[in-house]
Amino acid sequence: MSGSQLMASMWYRSDDIAPVLTPKAYGMRDSDLEAQNETFSGTGGISQHNRVAGFVPAYCNTETGESVASAYADGSPAPVHILDGLPESWVAARDDDGVVTRAKAGVIAGFLRDGCFYTREAAALELADGE
Repeated sequence: MSGSQLMASMWYRSDDIAPVLTPKAYGMRDSDLEAQNETFSGTGGISQHNRVAGFVPAYCNTETGESVASAYADGSPAPVHILDGLPESWVAARDDDGVVTRAKAGVIAGFLRDGCFYTREAAALELADGE
């Protein structure tokens, strides 16, 4: 197991996680996803740069340890992080049209690859290690 895979599997215990990845007390919003994309721009921490290495945009619920691939509201796979496809129990708020506006606290964005959840930082490190 590589160092970044180990970090990915223990992401919630690592002191190396960037503050932008810390689950927020109020829950993640689209603006948080945008900020993360800016933070990891040009690295393997965004879908655009890690898709070719087999990473799939995903979310992890830090309360349960469950991970799910990002999906549209209809359940079809999304090529980027979309809040609408989150499991209902992970949703904190919706707008008047039913669109997810906020995930519950403890839900973080990252990636799945080979059944393992990677934080954005772990994916960026994995690709920076020459993969």
